[in-house]
Amino acid sequence: MTKILVIEDQPEVRQNIEDILSLEDYEVISAPDGEIGLALVKQHLPDLILCDVMMPRVTGFEVLKALRQDPHLAAIPFILLTAKADHHAFRQGMELGADDYLTKPFTIDELLHAIATRLDQHHQRQAEVESRLDDLRQQVTRSLPHELLTPLNSILGTSELLINFYDALSRDEAMESFHDIKTSGERLYRLVENFLLMADLDLLVASPDRLEVWQSRLSRYSELPASLAQALEDLGQNRPRRQDLEMMIVPQRIKVAEPDFRKILGELLDNAFKFSLPGTLVQLEAIIRDGTCQLTIQDQGRGMAQEELRSIGAHVQFQRSKFEQQGSGLGLTLAQRLTELYGGKLAIASVPGEGTTITITGWESEPIQADS
Repeated sequence: MTKILVIEDQPEVRQNIEDILSLEDYEVISAPDGEIGLALVKQHLPDLILCDVMMPRVTGFEVLKALRQDPHLAAIPFILLTAKADHHAFRQGMELGADDYLTKPFTIDELLHAIATRLDQHHQRQAEVESRLDDLRQQVTRSLPHELLTPLNSILGTSELLINFYDALSRDEAMESFHDIKTSGERLYRLVENFLLMADLDLLVASPDRLEVWQSRLSRYSELPASLAQALEDLGQNRPRRQDLEMMIVPQRIKVAEPDFRKILGELLDNAFKFSLPGTLVQLEAIIRDGTCQLTIQDQGRGMAQEELRSIGAHVQFQRSKFEQQGSGLGLTLAQRLTELYGGKLAIASVPGEGTTITITGWESEPIQADS
């Protein structure tokens, strides 16, 4: 049974609404003020809330603001009730995240229509979230076992070799095995980290209410070249290719949280190193143009055909049967999604046999003045 919480300080109005909703087979919970209403929300987790605006102690606006700041309660449909058509109050309620607004006196049909409409929209959003979750589960089911088993098998096989033949191995052979285990472990950690981050981003797209959880993160900055130096420390198995990297960096502060900047840059550099030969140049440039950062990474690798560029998406690897580079193909999609989350745009230009250029534009940026 659908559960509705009515928060209304006028006993007669509250009782009338209770009676109407009960006759429509809704389960009704009521509160005489906002403070009690907030407690009942957490206790009963209603499917929808009807709340008066002007109440003593805690107003309807304050109730709404408190709920929208709680990730566990923020998605509950919320309808404000007011005694007069106040455009300022209407605008304030909408800015705080109200789903609808009813002006007293309202008819029974108006009340029931508003409730039915908001419940239907909420159920549609929930169905979309479930659909995206199902898609994600299927993608993970198809891709995760193979991607995890590859480094796991390497770790287990090399460990068994060390256990069985350690006494017969030279120091150099043993150290090589240890390095192989470390490399496979780093790859495994990165795969799990990327899958979890992509799952979080998928849920964010399906349920925009989760964006509130990211708000503090989205307001942070990275500073170049300092954040770039940190990202280069995370190259993992690509560390030997650092000598192939040529950089031209304009000192600047960009509106991207450092962990996400390092993830984006790490995935793009990994792609450039993965599909180009050791000893070939990879160029990295970060400049400021019209108040935004323009970041470019260009390699001289095998490049990608147009059909490959169109297929960029989660869990797709380019021509896996023809090339031996390891990876789920998730990196570019993850970099693209994170770039867009901060208001940027990622573009790829590639010519088979000549190389690939990836350009990010649109991140807010300001120059950092050198110390005088």
